[in-house]
Amino acid sequence: MKVFIILSLIIKVVCPAVHMHHVFVYGTLKKGQPNHSIINNRTIGQAEFLAHARTVERYPLVIATKNNYPFLLNVPGTGQRVHGELYSVDQKMLDFLDEFEECPELYQRTKVRLEVQDGDGDVENTLKPEAFLYSRNKYEPEWLQKPTYENYDTNGDHGLQYHEDTSPE
Repeated sequence: MKVFIILSLIIKVVCPAVHMHHVFVYGTLKKGQPNHSIINNRTIGQAEFLAHARTVERYPLVIATKNNYPFLLNVPGTGQRVHGELYSVDQKMLDFLDEFEECPELYQRTKVRLEVQDGDGDVENTLKPEAFLYSRNKYEPEWLQKPTYENYDTNGDHGLQYHEDTSPE
């Protein structure tokens, strides 16, 4: 036990703790989705998968625009409990995600409570952790009439595959 305490102190002095943030991803950043490589890119910042989780509250997760982007609309109490992945990210990755998600112009980073489905480490024992989530406060009114999803997959039954617009402007 003494060795463990001494080793812990040495690690804290030699490798000072980096403040990590919890981020919940529900769309193209999830494993198996088109932009997942971003969250694994160590040159951008650090990110560690913690658990599969879902929102405690219901939100409308819709697919919209000509590029079929998944959008979580910030309308708590409507839609479905959204499934996604919980990550621990450093400040550098969080800053990059803000830029990638065009926050605050396109998406807004807000806090959400989650129910952990499975996980590694300490998070598994925390029933309802909070995490950052990228959602939309501003959207087209007709988006609220679109089908909502509890789990996004670009190759899902909806037939609305995500794609980037590569045409010149």
